[in-house]
Amino acid sequence: MFKTILVPTDGSPLAEKAAAAAIQFAKEGGAKIIAISVAEPHPSPLLSDSEFFGSTHPSSTTAHDLAKEFVQKLADAARIENVPCETIAIHSVRPDEEIIKAAKKYNSDLIFMGSHGHKGLTGLFVGSVTQKVLAHSPVPVLVYR
Repeated sequence: MFKTILVPTDGSPLAEKAAAAAIQFAKEGGAKIIAISVAEPHPSPLLSDSEFFGSTHPSSTTAHDLAKEFVQKLADAARIENVPCETIAIHSVRPDEEIIKAAKKYNSDLIFMGSHGHKGLTGLFVGSVTQKVLAHSPVPVLVYR
């Protein structure tokens, strides 16, 4: 039914659980995965990217480098399950728009994503990426809780 599944990840624990579920879903359906991570600029010039992302990575690691790590981790897990996977790591202030653009560009049949990411409950006040994708996606969105 679904041949190409777009899986956004921000490296959060829920995104990793959603990615694992997406890999199994793709495996069972014979689909391929497009893994995407959108590196957002941090809100304060006083914080390093690693401080903003709450990681223990060295401060020299950029948000874009972290995005590449997130999609590579997903791709490695997909490879173990023999699920084809392409990766996209981009930089943008609007992750929801980039996710929707990627869904169109890669002819995705489905977007499979977690209900919230690094912003957690604070995202509810400003509108979460998941909510924005749900509102504007041209394809079905499966939200993993």
